[in-house]
Amino acid sequence: MRVGVAVSDELGMYAHPRGTLPGRPRAALLESLGALVMAEGISHIVVGLPLDMTGEEGERARKTRGVAQAIADATRCEVELWDERLTTVQARAALRMADVRGPRASALVDEAAAVTILQSWLDWRAAR
Repeated sequence: MRVGVAVSDELGMYAHPRGTLPGRPRAALLESLGALVMAEGISHIVVGLPLDMTGEEGERARKTRGVAQAIADATRCEVELWDERLTTVQARAALRMADVRGPRASALVDEAAAVTILQSWLDWRAAR
C-alpha cells in the first residue's frame, strides 16, 4: 500500500505532488509524515476518506478514520477527512492526458490522486 502526498503552496491555492510513502508499517508512515511536517512547516493535513458511491462509510472509511487519528496524534497537526470518491479515476485521466502511461502511470497514480484530493479541499476552502 502506498500513500500519495501533496502539499499546498504558501498561499494555500495550489496542490503540488510530493511523491508517495509506504503505508506499512504504520509506524514508518507516521515517522515519514512527521519528518515531512517538520521540513515543510505543515500545520494541517487532509486525508482522503474512501466513501462508497452512495456517500456511506464502509470498513475502509472506518479504518481511515483510525489512521487519521494516529496521524493527528503523531504530527500534532489538525487532520481533516475529505471525500476521495473518484479521485483515482480523475488522477488516471490526468496522467493519460499528460501522456503518462503504463508502469510509470501506475507509480504516479497515488501521488496524482493526493494532488486531486488536496486541490479539491483547497478550492472548497477558498470558496467558503
